[in-house]
Amino acid sequence: MNQYQQAADQALAGKMPDLDEAARWLEPAGLAELAELMAAAARVRQSALGDEVEFCAIINARSGRCSEDCAFCSQSAHHAGGARVYPLLDADSIVERGKRAAADGVRRFSIVTSGRDCPNGRDLDQICRAVERLRLEAGVLPCASLGILSPAQAERLAGAGLVRYHHNLEAGPSHFARICTTHAYEDRVATVRTARQAGLEVCVGGIVGLGESPRERAELAQAVAQLEPESVPLNFLNPIPGTPLGHLPLLTPSQALAALAVFRLFAPRAHLRCCGGRAQVLGRLAPLMYLAGASATMTGDYLTTQGCTPREDAQDLAALGLNLISADGVRLAS
Repeated sequence: MNQYQQAADQALAGKMPDLDEAARWLEPAGLAELAELMAAAARVRQSALGDEVEFCAIINARSGRCSEDCAFCSQSAHHAGGARVYPLLDADSIVERGKRAAADGVRRFSIVTSGRDCPNGRDLDQICRAVERLRLEAGVLPCASLGILSPAQAERLAGAGLVRYHHNLEAGPSHFARICTTHAYEDRVATVRTARQAGLEVCVGGIVGLGESPRERAELAQAVAQLEPESVPLNFLNPIPGTPLGHLPLLTPSQALAALAVFRLFAPRAHLRCCGGRAQVLGRLAPLMYLAGASATMTGDYLTTQGCTPREDAQDLAALGLNLISADGVRLAS
C-alpha cells in the first residue's frame, strides 16, 4: 500500500494528514505520483459520498466598491480591477435567476454581495424575502455569502429559511496578512462560527495560487477542515489585471488537481466544490476534478469572471457515470 492509500485510510478514520507530508503532495514529482494521489482522493470521495454530485450557482447581487483590499479581487475599491458597480438587486431579479438555475439542475443557489459586512436594514429585509421565495418558488436550497456576520443577522437569515452560509478563509493563517490588511483572519473564522451557532450549515474554503508556499497551501486545507464545514469550495486564482495579484501565473493543471486531492484528504466527508478559476486552470482537463476528489462544482458564471455552462458540466458527469442530485435529492442524470 502506497503512502497515498495509507493517507486515504487515515482520512476515512478521521485523522488529518501531516502538514509537511501534505505540502510535499501538493507538488507531485510526475504524472505517476499525481495519479496515485488522485486515486486515493477518489477512493475517499467514493467511500464517503458515493457517486452523487451537486451543482451550485451564484448571483452577484451587489457588485463593486468593496472597502476591503483583498489582493485577488476586482471588486475592491482599492484596485483598478474593472468590476461592474451596482446596488443590491431586487428580490424579483434574484428569484428569477434562481428559477433559471433550478431548471439547469442546480441544487444550491447563493446570494452574494460585495462589501465587508452583511447588509442591514432594508437591504437585509430584501435578502430575507428573496431567501423565502427561493425555497418556495424556485425549489433550490438558498445559500448566501454576505460578508462578516453578527449573531442577530445570522439568526434573521436562518429564520428566513437560509440553509447555508458561505464565508471563505481565502488563505491560510500564515499567508492571510499578505492577501488582506483591512480585516483579520480571525474575523473570518469568527463569522463561520457565528453562522454555525445560528444553526446554519457552513461553506468554507479558499483560493490557491495566491503566491503561497506548498506548506501555506496545506495550512489552508487544515484550517478549513478544522472548522468542519459541510461544503469546501476550492478556487484557483484567475489573475485579474489591475489587482495586486494580476501578475501571478496560473497554476498548472497538475498543481490544481493535487490541491483538490489534498483538500479531499483533509475533509473527507465535506462536499469538495471546484469553483472559480477551474475553466482557466484546468481547461479540457476539468472533468478530472472528480477523479481528484471533487464531489460538487459551481456551474455558470462566477462573480466577475466566466465559468462553464450547466449543459457542459452535466455532459462531463454523464461521461464519467456520475449522478447529478437536485434540491429534493432526486437523481437528475447519470
